Amino acid sequence: MSLELVYLLWSAALAFAYMMAQAAAYRMQSGVKDANSTRDHEPEPNLFTGRATRALRNFQETYPIFIALAVVSVASGHSDSLTHWGAALWFWARVAYLPAYLIGLSPYRSWIWSVSAIGLVLMFIGIVW
Repeated sequence: MSLELVYLLWSAALAFAYMMAQAAAYRMQSGVKDANSTRDHEPEPNLFTGRATRALRNFQETYPIFIALAVVSVASGHSDSLTHWGAALWFWARVAYLPAYLIGLSPYRSWIWSVSAIGLVLMFIGIVW
């Protein structure tokens, strides 16, 4: 299996971690009873729930791009050192992003996001070059 596909596989676990962080934050804020309801009248998120929700949303914004680039790099036979480095940068930056966002590491959180974006750019260049 190519390195891009390995990172793609582990990114599914990472997506699950982001999702569970948000779900746990919501349950800690609202309780299990409210979390299991229809959520027609959700309370304003507290600091931790808001951060977990925004981190998940941010992950969901870049995740489809990573998936597309990983699949195209392998399917087109353009898997090389640039796509390998790009996938690794994106993945490990996204691993670091969640705790950085949850504990409020500003401006480092933005720097970490920038590293993940550079990873996507490297993958794109590796494919089209």
